Amino acid sequence: MDIGMVIHGPEIIDTGYAKKILNILKDFSNEYNIHVNIRAKLGGTMGRVAVIDNNLQDVIDISEKLVPSMSLKKLGDNDILILMNYGKSKETGHTFGKIVVERSGIYKPIIQIERPGEKDGTILIWNKDKYNMNNINKNLNLLIEYLSKKLNLNIEECISNGLNIWNEGNRLFRKIHGVDIGEPVMINGIVVGRAKGAPVILVSENNRLIDIINGEVKWHGVEKLGEINLKSAIVKTGILRRHPSNTNRNKKNNTIKKITMKKTNHKGEIIFVNHAGEDVLEKIKNKNVSTVITVGDDTTIICGDILARFGIKIIGITDGDRDDILKNPMITEGSNIFLIKNCKDDDVGKMLEEKLKNKKLTYENTLQYIKEFLNNNKINYDVYKS
Repeated sequence: MDIGMVIHGPEIIDTGYAKKILNILKDFSNEYNIHVNIRAKLGGTMGRVAVIDNNLQDVIDISEKLVPSMSLKKLGDNDILILMNYGKSKETGHTFGKIVVERSGIYKPIIQIERPGEKDGTILIWNKDKYNMNNINKNLNLLIEYLSKKLNLNIEECISNGLNIWNEGNRLFRKIHGVDIGEPVMINGIVVGRAKGAPVILVSENNRLIDIINGEVKWHGVEKLGEINLKSAIVKTGILRRHPSNTNRNKKNNTIKKITMKKTNHKGEIIFVNHAGEDVLEKIKNKNVSTVITVGDDTTIICGDILARFGIKIIGITDGDRDDILKNPMITEGSNIFLIKNCKDDDVGKMLEEKLKNKKLTYENTLQYIKEFLNNNKINYDVYKS
């Protein structure tokens, strides 16, 4: 029996359940004398960091940046698919599953394991009636019962209608489930606002976000977002990684541990990341990079934390509008963070990108160039070295 497994998000990994479920599947294979071949892929980006922190990169494929529905598609040639998730609540988890399964276009059996270890954790079965191979259905039922028993999870029906979206004239509305007051709202990796009440409803017109009902709009983020399709947009709320493992942290007081990079001073490409910091690994892949410049407070925090796993220093251009979407972020020792005082970080980032385009400099040369540029253009700043 070939099983394709999609692991979504860092939470299911950080809690230890991704590894536990993989071991349960091995036990199932031995107990029922069924040869089980497992292929596991990640769905989402911050989960990649969790996979690295938990030393699971030899078990879970993180070579591609894929949304969960695409990961399911990639594994569509397996007999049975498992979708593992740890949503903020039962409702958000069920909503997530329904959206992902529908977007995937997969009609094979999909077992969703949702919030294992929680009182409201469940197992959902998608597409069971659409796949008719007797031997697979027999093994499927055995597997479902085995997982339910071993994880102490009830098998339930989905309580969500999935994507809650509608039109009123030229405007498109999308209701977001399970948002707590004060939480940041992200669309395609960019913070566009903060929840002030419930329900939180995103409003777009002509493919532009124009309002957040029961939310405070962050227009600076909306500018970065540009055109969107609310139907297909990836929407997240709250902290991107709620329970990071203690890898590379001072366990006594849970403070950030700076990771020391090997001393290098080579000339190379200068990479700018000015939004969707989760994509930084794709931007530097297969390139001779000397410097990563991150533009924006949240982008800098996310990129700094991801690249710290590889000992890569950053130069951050920020203006102090951080949204705290990552808990206890890390940063590589020797990184430099600029706090711009009399301009927007976006504007400074654009000017620097234009000036540094196609240049090959060392990290230190780039740092010096930025300081001289800011001074010559009367841009006030403080710089913090990690």
